[in-house]
Amino acid sequence: MNEPLLSGAAPLSRRAFSRLFTVAGLAALASAARTAAARQTRPTVGLAIGTYGMKNLPTPDALRLITETGYDGVQLAIMAGWATDPARLTANDRRVLRRQIEDSGLAVPALLESIPLRATADARAKNLDRLKRAVELGNDLVPGRPPYLDTILGQKKAEWEKVREAMADDLRTWVPILEDGKTTLTFKPHAGDAVQSVERVLWLINAVGSPRIRIVFDYSHFFVEGYPLEECLRQLIAYAPLIVVKDSEGTSEKHAYLLPGDGKTDYLAYFRLLRELGYSGFVNVEVSAHVHRHPGYQAVSATKVCYERLAPLMDRAGLVRPERHRKGRS
Repeated sequence: MNEPLLSGAAPLSRRAFSRLFTVAGLAALASAARTAAARQTRPTVGLAIGTYGMKNLPTPDALRLITETGYDGVQLAIMAGWATDPARLTANDRRVLRRQIEDSGLAVPALLESIPLRATADARAKNLDRLKRAVELGNDLVPGRPPYLDTILGQKKAEWEKVREAMADDLRTWVPILEDGKTTLTFKPHAGDAVQSVERVLWLINAVGSPRIRIVFDYSHFFVEGYPLEECLRQLIAYAPLIVVKDSEGTSEKHAYLLPGDGKTDYLAYFRLLRELGYSGFVNVEVSAHVHRHPGYQAVSATKVCYERLAPLMDRAGLVRPERHRKGRS
């Protein structure tokens, strides 16, 4: 016979004791099931970093660094001069790179290109060729779900009224290529460029009129243009399937870009706002040329510092990281 749990309480029989633990076990299982169900219904937000700031690292080393640090994804820099420039990659190179990415367990939410819109017919033709190569590479690396294609558009802020119709026309010529490759282009509203404000973003998106043209939301550019985070994010989140993070300081005319956490952005508030808005996708760290071209820059330490700053804040904000990430680190 079991001893009473409390003084004066009647002793429990073995049958009652067994029934008690059965009920407790079923309650625990039900609670776990509810937790799992809630996790499945909540959007996930992965933490990625780009190879833009890893130009001097061989691609396998960059992927290993990103994986071992704890990131969920990688944005491959594919501009001229980087190891993953499509013009440099043979069919075998692409097969090897795809296998390396798959072995790493990293997602590829986006490719980073630079295809600023141009005025001459020859330059526009070269842009179309560059676009085709980028779309093809995305499909080679992630068949069936090609990454977003992240680029700036260029042009001067002061010339917006003069160039905006031509910008919309040029982007419309890109849409058939994007449609054929099932790829979405996410252009970056950029401080000092023609498209640098919420109003101009919305005008251009509506003028082009294609779901294949969207934006990457990088608050560092809106910050130096004087926009509060919540104001611009609430207006643009519906058009932003990709978030890029870095800090900035200065003004539209004279500014510098910093590692996330080295400026004034409140990332805990930022991530809580993403959760409130139901964002699902990736937060991608960008190490700006203002940082990685600086003498003494170390890609390894920068990669780790950004993760150490941001990952705990994502957890505190209640953002759910991809399950694959959790399994990879269990």
